[in-house]
Amino acid sequence: MTNNPKPCLLLLSLLTLAVRLLPAQSLAGDWYGLLDADGIKLQIALRVQQQGDTYSANFIVPDQGADLPIPEFNYKAGKLTFKLPNFNISYEGSVDAAFTAITGTFTQGESFPLNFSRQKVKAPPGSSEWVKARFNKREVYIPMRDGTRLFTSVYTPKDTTRKYPMLITRTPYNVEPGGEDGVSFGFLFMTHLLQDGYIVVLQDVRGRFMSEGQFVDVRPYNPDKKSRQEADDNSDTYDSIDWLVKNVSHNNGRAGIYGVSYDGYYSTMALPAAHPALKAASPQAPVTNWFIGDDWHHNGAFFLMDAFNFYSVIGRPRPKPTRVWPSEFKWPVQDNYRFFLELGPLKNAKTKYFGDSIQFWNDLMAHPNYDDFWKARDPRPHLKNLAPAVLTVGGWFDAEDCYGALETYEAIEKQNPATMSNRLIIGPWFHGQWTSGDADELGNVHWGFNTAEHYKDVERRFFRHYLHGEGDLNLPEADIFVTGANEWRSFDTWPPRNVTQQNLYFQPAGGLSFSAPTAKDNYDEYIADPMKPVPYTEDVHLNRTRAYMTDDQRFAARRPDVVVYQTEVLTEDVTLTGPLTADLFVSTTGTDADYVVKLIDVFPDTLSNYPDNDKKVPMQGYQMLVRGEIMRGRFRNSFEKPEPFSPGKVTEVKFAIPDVAHKFKRGHRIMIQVQNSWFPLADRNPQKFVDIYQCSESDFQKATHRIYHDKSRASHVQVWRLK
Repeated sequence: MTNNPKPCLLLLSLLTLAVRLLPAQSLAGDWYGLLDADGIKLQIALRVQQQGDTYSANFIVPDQGADLPIPEFNYKAGKLTFKLPNFNISYEGSVDAAFTAITGTFTQGESFPLNFSRQKVKAPPGSSEWVKARFNKREVYIPMRDGTRLFTSVYTPKDTTRKYPMLITRTPYNVEPGGEDGVSFGFLFMTHLLQDGYIVVLQDVRGRFMSEGQFVDVRPYNPDKKSRQEADDNSDTYDSIDWLVKNVSHNNGRAGIYGVSYDGYYSTMALPAAHPALKAASPQAPVTNWFIGDDWHHNGAFFLMDAFNFYSVIGRPRPKPTRVWPSEFKWPVQDNYRFFLELGPLKNAKTKYFGDSIQFWNDLMAHPNYDDFWKARDPRPHLKNLAPAVLTVGGWFDAEDCYGALETYEAIEKQNPATMSNRLIIGPWFHGQWTSGDADELGNVHWGFNTAEHYKDVERRFFRHYLHGEGDLNLPEADIFVTGANEWRSFDTWPPRNVTQQNLYFQPAGGLSFSAPTAKDNYDEYIADPMKPVPYTEDVHLNRTRAYMTDDQRFAARRPDVVVYQTEVLTEDVTLTGPLTADLFVSTTGTDADYVVKLIDVFPDTLSNYPDNDKKVPMQGYQMLVRGEIMRGRFRNSFEKPEPFSPGKVTEVKFAIPDVAHKFKRGHRIMIQVQNSWFPLADRNPQKFVDIYQCSESDFQKATHRIYHDKSRASHVQVWRLK
C-alpha cells in the first residue's frame, strides 16, 4: 500500500488561503506598557487610530489622569516614533511583524526602556487600580476659621477592624487632577508606608487648584492673630487636623504630616503651636529662605532659570477652582543658554513674555535686597517650643533646597530643648530622589547600591513609632551618607564634633594645599564678559538638569575666565564634613561682581572598573562637582544694604557654602574652581553697581578680575575635616 500525499497538500493550501483572507494586520488598537522610571512604575497606554494609511494616537497615563493627543506620531516600516513637545516627551521603538509587541525607549529628560504589548499589565503597587482595591476615597471641603474651604481627599482603608493614624500632605501642586473617580499620583511614592496602615489625607492649599481663597507664595506666619479672619498656612493646618480628627471614622487621634519641597515647607509650617493630634512631621527639602539659599536666590544671586521655568507655569493666575494644570510655556528654542542670553536684561521677561500677569515674578523684581518681604517668609524664627517629633530629609545634590533641609534641622536644634525628638537624614540625592525606587547613581557618579532603601526604612520606622506607637526608635540624631566613601554614617550631632578646622589655600601656579601661601604680591588675572558667561554645564539642552550637581567640570577648567587650583595627588584619605566658607581676596575693574566657588573631586587618570554612563563620559580624570555656590558680591557685608566695589581695590569676599560630607580618596586630588558667572543657572551680573532687575543692556560690561593668593591676601576655603 502506497502513501498518498494529496490530503496534506490540500490542507496546506487551505491554510495558506485562510491566512491570505485574514484582515491586514495594523498598528491600530490599544497598547499597554509599564514604565520603570528610577523605580517608580507607571502604567502607560497608547490608543492608536487608523484612517487610511495615516495613524493618530493618544498617550494615556491612568495614574496621572492623563489622556493626551499625540501631536507628532509616525509609523513606517516597523519603526514607531512619537513626541509630545509640550511635555518634553519622545519615544522611539520597533514594532514586530505580527503587530503584537513594541520595543523601544521613552525619553523625558532621561531615557528609560518602555515596551508595549496588546495585554494589560498587572497593576503595580500605588497605581490607581491597586489603591482602589484597598481604600475608599471621598472628596470634601474642610472649613477654615475664616470661612474659606480647602479641597481635601481622604482615603480610608477598607479594612475597618482597627483604627489608623492619618498621614497628611498639603500641596500647591494639585492633589486630584484625575477627578473624583481618579486616584492621586502621590500613592506611587508612599507604598512603603502604607504597609503599616494609614488614612491618607491630601489637600490643595489655600487658593490652589480646587481650594478656595487667595494663594500667597510662602505666606508669612502670624503668631499673634487677633481674629478668626486672620489665617495662614499654620492655622489652615491646625484647622484641617481638628476637622479630620472629629469627622473621619476609624482614626486613632494621631496625625503626621510630610512632603517634599513646597510640600516640605507646609510640613514645617505645621510645627509652631501645632494641633495636639500632630505627633510627627517630616519636612523634606523644605523651602526655607528664598533669598539666602533656596530656589530663587543663593546669597542674593537670582537663580534665573529655575524661577522663570517655575513661574511661567505655576505663577499664572487661577480665575476659579480647577483640576486642570496651566499649559506649559512655549519655548521658542530648545537651548536654555541661548534663550536666556537672548532674553537680555531681566526686565525683558515682563515685556517679552509675562506682561503683568505673574504676581510673584513682579515681587521678585521689586525686592532685589533682603528686606522685610523676604524675612517675613522665613519660618526658622518660629520653630521654637515644638511638640511634634521631626525628621528632616535632604539631598547633598538637591539643586533646589539643600539649604532648607540643613537650616530647618539647625533652627529646631538650637531653639528647642535637648529632649525634643529632632533628627536629620541626608543622602546623595537630587531633589526628591529619595522618594523614588532607585537612587544608586546621579548622572555619571555611582554610589554602589540603592541609597533610597535606607531612607524608606528610616521614614517608615519614624512614623510607625510616633503614629502607631510601635517599634523601638533606635535612629541616630544625624543619618548621613558620605559620598566618595559611599557609606551611611551615624552622628550624634550635625555637624559632627570630631572634626578639625582647616583651610584649603590657593597657591601660585594653580596649586592648592592646607599650608598658607608664602609668596608676595601674587594673583591670577582674567577677563569676565557677561555677554559670554560661563555655562553651568557642558551640554546643550532646555530643562535644567538634575545631574549638574555632580557633573564633570573639565569643560569649565579649560575656559580662560575660570581659575583652577588643585592639590597634589593625595597620599591619604581626606573626609570633609560640615559647612564650607569661601574667603576670597579679590579686585575688579567693575563696581559689582559675582563669585562662584566650586569644590571638586578629581578622579585618578588610572581609574578602572568604574560603572559606565549613558553619555560615555570617560571617568579617568573626571572632575566631580562636590559642592558649588555663588555669592553676589554687592552683599558681601550685608544682604540688606548692598555696596559697590571700588575699582582696582583689593576686597575680601567671604561667604557660606552649604555643608558637605565627602571623602576624597587617596590617589585623588582636591580642586577648587573660581569664576564670575554660572549661566543660566544664575542670572548675569552686569559687573556694574545698578539695580540688576531693572537695568539695561548697556549696563553690561567686561571686567578684569584678580584672585589673590599671597602671604597677606591668602584666598582660601575653610573646611571641617573629620578625624
